Amino acid sequence: MQPFTYERAADVRGAAAAVAARPGARFIAGGTNLLDLMKLGVERPTHLVDISWLPLGRVEPTPEGGLRIGAQVRNSDLAADPTVRQRYPLLAQALLAGASGQIRNKASTGGNLLQRTRCPYFQDLALPCNKRSPGSGCSALDGFNRMHAVLGAGDDCIAVHPSDMAVALAALDARVETIQPDGGTRAIPVGGLHRPARPRMSRPRSMPVR
Repeated sequence: MQPFTYERAADVRGAAAAVAARPGARFIAGGTNLLDLMKLGVERPTHLVDISWLPLGRVEPTPEGGLRIGAQVRNSDLAADPTVRQRYPLLAQALLAGASGQIRNKASTGGNLLQRTRCPYFQDLALPCNKRSPGSGCSALDGFNRMHAVLGAGDDCIAVHPSDMAVALAALDARVETIQPDGGTRAIPVGGLHRPARPRMSRPRSMPVR
């Protein structure tokens, strides 16, 4: 077993600062992606910062006529929200298509957007994967790759981000607001949140709040 420490974040800024201050630290909320990767030995965090208790679980209207979706809104709650179903059915349909009911009941909006870009080879420690171990090779190039990237890929990695919700939000011109360890905020278009496929992408040091 890989040992790690744990803390429950008291506020949003403190959570971002806690992860930025400790190499190998990770946020955890629903844990539907991180815990699976920890069990497989792919992720080996040294410290977990629990953000599941932070007050980020609301869907609210904005003055501009849009919606503000908290990072802790569960995928099942977001898909069932009356406003989302009426005004943004694309988002509701993407959420319902993305996972089982059990996973949707645990998975959070922020976690869905920030889950690891991966493919089956990334999760198999017995096979080469440039994302997991840079320079080892990409098993997907000559292996099973029907569901891999066609555009924006290279010779080092052809994995795609697994979030169906991210595709819907990009089509709806949504933005992600993040908070930095110093308390500053930044708004990022969903279409610019994820990088092109490449090995060993750096982990996020800011935390999504909506």
